[in-house]
Amino acid sequence: MEEKQRYARVSVVEDERYPRISVVEDQRYPRISVVIPARNEAQNLRHVLPLIPRIVSEVILVDGHSTDDTIAVAQQLLPDICIIQQAGKGKGDALRAGFAVCTGDIIVMLDADGSADPKEIPCFVAALIAGKDFAKGSRFIKGGGSHDITFLRRWGNSCLNKLVNMLFLAGFSDLCYGYNAFWKHCLDYIHVDCDGFEVETLINLRMHKANLKIVEIASFEYPRIYGESNLRTFRDGWRVLKTILQEWSWNPPPSQQPRILEYIRPEERVIK
Repeated sequence: MEEKQRYARVSVVEDERYPRISVVEDQRYPRISVVIPARNEAQNLRHVLPLIPRIVSEVILVDGHSTDDTIAVAQQLLPDICIIQQAGKGKGDALRAGFAVCTGDIIVMLDADGSADPKEIPCFVAALIAGKDFAKGSRFIKGGGSHDITFLRRWGNSCLNKLVNMLFLAGFSDLCYGYNAFWKHCLDYIHVDCDGFEVETLINLRMHKANLKIVEIASFEYPRIYGESNLRTFRDGWRVLKTILQEWSWNPPPSQQPRILEYIRPEERVIK
């Protein structure tokens, strides 16, 4: 991959599934790192890695003790991919390990199971270049959606989301979604110290409490292509709830909520 790509300006234009970014040569992108936690995802990687846009500078795959051909397939599809072995267990632990080795100015979190579309990455990057610190994907704003979430998980996510917005004076529309991007300097303000799927909630809350500029990006979630998810509704829902209560009790929420921007096709709307 080229170290940097050129661009002149970024803009949101209407598309049938998601906003795209028009890219014109002249200037330079910041370096972009994509972190992908993976455990036994050899089949799914064939539907993920080839779709990563050329604007990405490096791809870091954190292998969680895979017993299939995850590493070999990743290297075959993307010879310059950076692969690190996860020391612990869990998605939070994997992301923490991946963040530690990123060399990019922007970090993108991407799942390996095919549920997130890598072609949406430019939308997240555009929001950061436009001045935001943290671009979080949302399935529940206009232009987003999901073919994967069950009724029970949707209901649980909604309840937890309302709780967070009440306790932290926030305006989140989607609390438990892992497709996010942020400037690397944000890691100076947050510390990822959890190991499981609650990591997405933890990052959202700590970005909010740090009073960083947050933008929500409409994103579409697809069903896992192969294999079974490691997510367990009740176990991981309980871990998310504990994380919310711990973050609320340990540190007070900010006095002012960050402005959350929804990318709504074909125009943008700001929620204050």
